[in-house]
Amino acid sequence: MSLVTGTIAGLASITPASGYVGPIEAVVIGAVAGVLCQEAVLLIKNRLRIDDTLDVFAVHGVGGIFGTVMVAVFGAGTWAAQLGGLAVVGVWTLVLTYIIIKAVALVLPMRVDAETEANGLDISVHGERGYDLNS
Repeated sequence: MSLVTGTIAGLASITPASGYVGPIEAVVIGAVAGVLCQEAVLLIKNRLRIDDTLDVFAVHGVGGIFGTVMVAVFGAGTWAAQLGGLAVVGVWTLVLTYIIIKAVALVLPMRVDAETEANGLDISVHGERGYDLNS
């Protein structure tokens, strides 16, 4: 699984820098990002114990931030522009996510009850077992 995560991390990291760096810089960004994002996955899952479904933040968030900063490192953009852009996008994302969560919570429950959570959503909500670990 780590190989796939590292590959996606490299792709997610080069995306913000793709129009500004050459092939050698792209390989460096992708290689470093693969290791960096895999470590972020381990940190978020194992140390912080946060359920980051499909490692979205650890791979795309950390990788995208890394790729954006690397534009400035390789001299294709200014530090102020890259860090300012990250700050604006970060604030925008936090505010809009909060608004969306509150709007959805007005219409739908955001959590299941304790018994459903303990039994697992596959059985409780969908009536089937996603992974039969007893066979």
